[in-house]
Order: sequence, then structure tokens, then C-alpha cells
Amino acid sequence: MVSSVANKVGKYSGVINGVNRLFGDIGGFLRRCLFRVLSVGPIPAHIAFIMDGNRRYAKKLILKEGDGHKAGYQALMSLLHYCYDLGIKYVTVYAFSIENFKRQPDEVQSLMDLMLEKMEALLAEESIVDQYGIRVYFIGNLKLLSEPVRAMAEKVMRITSNNSRAVLLVCMAYTASDEILHAVEGSCNEKRNEIRLHKSDDGVTEDVKDSEKFNSMVVNDVQNFYDDTLVKSRGLKHRRGCNGVARGFQNGLTTYHARESFESNWDQVVTSKASKSGEFSDGCVSLREEYPVIKLVDVEKHMYMAVAPDPDILIRSSGETRLSNFLLWQTSQCQLYSPGVLWPEIGLPQLVWVILKFQHTRSYLEKKKQQL
Repeated sequence: MVSSVANKVGKYSGVINGVNRLFGDIGGFLRRCLFRVLSVGPIPAHIAFIMDGNRRYAKKLILKEGDGHKAGYQALMSLLHYCYDLGIKYVTVYAFSIENFKRQPDEVQSLMDLMLEKMEALLAEESIVDQYGIRVYFIGNLKLLSEPVRAMAEKVMRITSNNSRAVLLVCMAYTASDEILHAVEGSCNEKRNEIRLHKSDDGVTEDVKDSEKFNSMVVNDVQNFYDDTLVKSRGLKHRRGCNGVARGFQNGLTTYHARESFESNWDQVVTSKASKSGEFSDGCVSLREEYPVIKLVDVEKHMYMAVAPDPDILIRSSGETRLSNFLLWQTSQCQLYSPGVLWPEIGLPQLVWVILKFQHTRSYLEKKKQQL
């Protein structure tokens, strides 16, 4: 009796598995047909995702908070398959903001543990990384991460460094403001030895020395004003200044110094100009217009995201329209899309819709880019 029941259950489970495989095959065939139709039009090279709504999803279904993040991970894996099958080479996801460290310690630790688990899964055989030949980058201020998570992130990047068919960028311990600050600091440190004021006379360019006239202006402390590290201890009283360069008094003498670090203020230099009456007035001479040392390309090459082109599309789930300090530098000409579904609920319909919209507006966006 028991054996006959077991046989029947085995037959039914076999039938169910066969039906599931059949529907899976039909779904895969229809999806490939859909992607072939979409491929007739332009396909975005880079899509970025703000994965918003995991906690609300868990609350909505009365699940544990961590279960919402796990469901969100499954949604991410499905979208990565769709994107890479469609020929989208670059995918960026906002996994963990620097601001997220302010959440409850238990939640932060749970997220770190989940990330560590999923990083290890990326290196497993037959993982999505092997299937699509994905190179993985972890983008952000990684030194803020715990040692095990940072070490695993570096290991994943090292092991996948030879992959080139597709790219996955995971933003962790990231904010756009931190990225911009990092890029500016890197640019200034790289160009520190090139920062100097020049004059041109009969086609010959020379350095301008202290107290030397430059376009009727007497330049004070061209190279050394920013080296004054004792400003606070001297207790100087600032009277006026330009762009971070302050004027003060010490022992009856007029002095100039930088209120902030030199790197962030090399736009103008304090000068003195003589009037017809013989009096001197203070002013500023612009260095950036005449002799730009740090150019846009210098800043951009120090961005965390310099390893990928700017996104064509940015998708934020749950209907939110805020960028939340994500890719602010890279999304000025990016198409934004905010579907109302929570992140674990996002899927193929939302992806297809935004790509159709991209194909419809691409020519307009390209014209806008060319006008810049």
C-alpha cells in the first residue's frame, strides 16, 4: 500500500517537473524572440539600478527584514541574466551607501554577512560570472568595509580581472559626493608639481616670481602661500580674501595664506594693483582661465566609475524619484525611470519598457550630449 502511494507520488512529481520544464522552455523561447525584436533598435551599453524597497517588501509580506534583502538578490540575478542576454555590457547596482552605516548595527551586520555570502557564490562553478564571462568591480570607499568583506571583494575583482565579455559594478560604501571628493583630491595630488603661475613675453613662457608684476598686478606668495600650516596658531584676523586665500596681519606686516588646503583653492591668487594716485588695492588674478592645470579629464580619470562609460539608463524601483547621492557626476544626460514596484518585484516587463523608451528618446538624448 505504502509502496503504491509512493509510486503514484513519484509519477505525479515527475509530471509536475516535466510541466515546469516545458513552461520554462517556452518562456525562454519567447524571451529570446522578444530580445531579438528589441535588438533591431539601439541597445543601451550601460544600465544602473538603485535597488530600493527590500525592507518594505519584507514588511508587506510579513517577512523577516533579512528575507527582503534575499528576495532582492534573486531579483537582481534575474535582471542580470536579462541584461546580459540582451547584450547590455555594463550593469551597475547600488548595493550599500556610506549612509547605510547609520542603520541599526544588527541590520548592517546582516547585510555585510549577506554580501560576503553572495561574493563567495560569484566565484562558484557555473555561477553567473562564469556563464557570461563577467568582470566584477566593487566601487566605493572600500576601506570603510569590514576586513572579511573587503578581502573577499578584492579577491573577486582579482579572480575575474581577465573576464571581458560583460561587466558588473557593485557600489559598496559609496556615495557620489565621496567619489567626487576622491577624484578632486587625486587630481590635485597628481598635478601638485605642475601648479604654478606663468607669464608669456614675446612667446616665451616663464614662471612669475613673488612680488613680480603680472598684467599690472603684483603677485604675492605665488607658490608658498598654501604652505602656511600655522595659520590657526598665529591667530590672524582675516580681513578679506579670494577663493580661500585670506589676508591678515602679523607684527605689523600684511600676510596672505590659504584658509583651506591648497588643492581646493588654486583658482585665484591674491595680488596688489597700483592706482594712478600711488595707492595699492587688493585683487585676484584668475589662473584657471589662462593656465588651466587641472582639466575635466584629470578629474574624471580619478573617479571610482572611470572603469565604465556613463550609464544610458538609471532605474530606481519603488516609485522613488531621488538619486540618493548615486552617480551624480555620471547621470547628467541619463534617462531616469522609476517603476512603482518594489525591488524584489521588479522583472522583465519593467526592463523591456525602459529599453523601448530609451530607443524612442535616444536620438534626442544624443543631440543633447553633442550640444554640451
